Amino acid sequence: MTDNNTSAAAAPRARGGDFLRRLSATPELGPMILLVVMLVVFTSINPAFLSLNNISNALTFTVELGLIALGMTLLMTSGEFDLSVGSVFGFTAVVMWTLINSGAMGMPAAFLCAIVVAVAVGAINGFFVTRLKIPSFLVTLGMLLVVRGSALWLTSGFPQRTWDADDLWLAEVLVGDFRIGGMRIYMSLIWFVLVALTLHYVLTRTRYGNWIQATGGNPAAARNRGVPTRGVKMALFMLTSALAGLAGIISSIRVSAANPNSGTTYELEVIAMVVIGGTALMGGRGTILGTVLGVLILRLMRNGIVLIGVPGLAYNIFIGAIILGMMALHSALERRHNEGT
Repeated sequence: MTDNNTSAAAAPRARGGDFLRRLSATPELGPMILLVVMLVVFTSINPAFLSLNNISNALTFTVELGLIALGMTLLMTSGEFDLSVGSVFGFTAVVMWTLINSGAMGMPAAFLCAIVVAVAVGAINGFFVTRLKIPSFLVTLGMLLVVRGSALWLTSGFPQRTWDADDLWLAEVLVGDFRIGGMRIYMSLIWFVLVALTLHYVLTRTRYGNWIQATGGNPAAARNRGVPTRGVKMALFMLTSALAGLAGIISSIRVSAANPNSGTTYELEVIAMVVIGGTALMGGRGTILGTVLGVLILRLMRNGIVLIGVPGLAYNIFIGAIILGMMALHSALERRHNEGT
C-alpha cells in the first residue's frame, strides 16, 4: 500500500517535471501561454477586443516596434544590445524627409540614403564595441544622445512635413493597405512577417545562426572554432540599426510627419519584447518566434487595457510586472535546465 501511495504521489510530480522540461526546452511556450490567457481575459471583459476592426488597428502599430525587436533579438543572442534604436527610428525619417523637402532628391533615392545613414550608425556602434572593447551599454547610450541631438539640430526641433509629390509608389509599397474579408491589412505587416520568417530561418537553419548563438554563448570557444565573432556582431549592429531606420520611415509615412523626438524610450520597450519572448538577456539563446509573441503581448496589452477601462497611464505597471515575471520564469527554467544537464 505504501508503494502504491508513493507511486501515486510521484505521478503528478513527474507530470509537472515533464511540463517544466518542455517549457525550458521551448522558450516560446511561456509567452504563448501568457498571450492566450491575456486574450481570454480581455475578451471576457470586453468582447470587442477580438473584433476584426480592433485587431486590425492593433496590428498596424505592432509592425514598427516589431521590426526593431526582430533585429534586437539576433543582436541580444550574440551577447550585445543597442540602446540607440529609438533615436535611429526618429533620425532616419528626419534625414529622408529633409532630403525630399529640400529638393535634393526624390523619395526612392532619399529612402536609400536614409537607410545607409542608419546602417552607418550601426557600424559605428559595432566598431566601438568589437574593436575598442567598450561595453555596448555605454557605446549605444552615447550614440542615443548623438543621434537624437542630430535630429533636433537638423530640424530645429520641429517635425518635417511629408511629401507633396504625386508619385507615391514607394509609400504604397511600404504602408499601402488591402482588405481580406472585413479586416484591413497593411503592407507594413507583410514586410514584418517576411522579415520575421527570414530571420527565423537564418537563426535556426543556417551556419550563420549557429555563429550568432555561439558568439553569445561562449565567445572564446567560438573564436577557437573559427567563428568570426567580431564580424558577426558588427553585421548584427548594422542590421538592427537598419531595421530601426526602416521602422521609423514606415511610421513617418503612416502618421504624415517626421518628428525628431519620435522613438523616445522605444529601446526599452523593444528589449522588453525580446526578453518576454524568451531570448536570453546575456546572450547565447534567442527565438524569433518568441519575439513575435512578445511583440503581440505588449502591443495587444496596450490596446486591451484601454478597452477594459484601465487608465492608459497604468500601462507601464503591467509591462513592468510582466517583465519581472517572465525574467523570473526564464531564470528558474535556465537553472533547471543546467541542473538537468
